[in-house]
Amino acid sequence: MSETIPFPPLKNDLILRAARGEKTERAPVWVMRQAGRYLPEFRAERVENDFFKICRTPELATKVTLQPIDRYEGLLDASIIFSDILVIPQAMGLQVEMIPGKGPHFPDPLVVPSDMSRLRKDVDVNKELKYVFEAITMTRHALRGRVPLIGFVGAPWTLMAYMIEGGGSKTLSKAKEWIFKHPKASHELLARITDVCVDFLVGQVRAGAQMLQVFESWGGELGPHDFELFSLPYLAQIATRVKAELGSEHAVPMSVFAKGSWYALDKLSVIGYEIVSLDWTHSPEHAKAVSKGRVTLQGNMDPNLLYGGDEAIVAAVERMVRGFGSTGRYIANLGHGILPTVPVEAMELFLKTVHRVGLEVAAEAKAVEIASDMHIVG
Repeated sequence: MSETIPFPPLKNDLILRAARGEKTERAPVWVMRQAGRYLPEFRAERVENDFFKICRTPELATKVTLQPIDRYEGLLDASIIFSDILVIPQAMGLQVEMIPGKGPHFPDPLVVPSDMSRLRKDVDVNKELKYVFEAITMTRHALRGRVPLIGFVGAPWTLMAYMIEGGGSKTLSKAKEWIFKHPKASHELLARITDVCVDFLVGQVRAGAQMLQVFESWGGELGPHDFELFSLPYLAQIATRVKAELGSEHAVPMSVFAKGSWYALDKLSVIGYEIVSLDWTHSPEHAKAVSKGRVTLQGNMDPNLLYGGDEAIVAAVERMVRGFGSTGRYIANLGHGILPTVPVEAMELFLKTVHRVGLEVAAEAKAVEIASDMHIVG
């Protein structure tokens, strides 16, 4: 458990302060999928090792997690453990392969509700996912306190959809057939996945994770009504149960990312998460108006802008950071994961520009504050 592990002292707690809603000297920044395919050092690692071998080998997962921290020294305010959301279906008894150029593939997905009998009923995460916990503990030590470490999990609806579709899908027609035709079985499956998610997240914190993110990557494939039935209750359960199991003394900030579910921002702001991560379809003005300062907002530049050249990247970061503000309840990020062919130079420019603009906005705000104080005194 993390409370019994003597980790190196944390040198940069900027993102934790932003997550707690404290005033910060600039906006912290990290990027979803910052350790991965766009890095030449990661691609070199993949020549020698299968994707899931890296996930299951703590030394390799640690090495890959640190790659962007080392490359962009001083520019990232958080690391995220190298793993995959599909380790949970694996822990539940399904086979998952990562096919180069195609992505995840389930050779034997769930087809009808009776197929749930093939899943493990009582998943011991300390046995099935021990390798993730070991990687987190190892990475915390290897980071030497440079930045906090984020743990994560896929949300129940997203994981259920993968388990039924057998991989990626443009329509999710098979998964949607389940929720419309077999709602009772769907809720049973979602509840079982939720139980594993809770145990897994609690275990990650006890292993050393200092923040958590829940990825509802396919949230936007559900309309508002179905999102409230098949996603929102389970997202809320995860936040409530994880905090209850950890207790206030060991609780860490939690973030929820429901891609495409713009209509759910108001409800996502009140179900127990400190951070709501946004995709690029939100404007800063609208997101701030809807969330009403109840949560820290995270995001949300379109990842494709990193292909747009220096001028486009700088302009987009300016709009984003100035729109959200740099010193309160904001964490800079992309609006989804960084894409696999993004040049490393574009990522570096993104990070450096977030730093520069963040400090400028903070200085401007301070100047206004001082001028206001002088006016009142005068």
